Amino acid sequence: MGYIEPPYFLLVASLVAAIACGRAFEITLKERVGEWSRTRSTRILSQLQGEQLFVPYLGICGGVCSFLASGLSIYGFPLWLSGIVSFILTLGTGALIWSQLGKLLSLLAQGGSQAIDLDTLDIRE
Repeated sequence: MGYIEPPYFLLVASLVAAIACGRAFEITLKERVGEWSRTRSTRILSQLQGEQLFVPYLGICGGVCSFLASGLSIYGFPLWLSGIVSFILTLGTGALIWSQLGKLLSLLAQGGSQAIDLDTLDIRE
């Protein structure tokens, strides 16, 4: 069995893709929250976790998953094991972050920006 070259290009490309999707996510989120701030419409916040925000978020998760898999395979892990471990980590972390974003948006819809006090933030729902 021959030596397989570590996926350095995939490591860099997936990091760039995750950063680009993160930028799109940031712009979309800021635009929608700014629009909500001007109109105070609960419809806008309920749509925030829709397709417009979820697609860039999936891009971030895909880039992170690929980055983790590439990084693990550079350290000598088999590619199949790297993929499984990175997929599980990304899926778990991504689901938790998406859930927390939903909780923060519902807090914002209920009490405005004053409801989110970062010093005493307590989300137990």
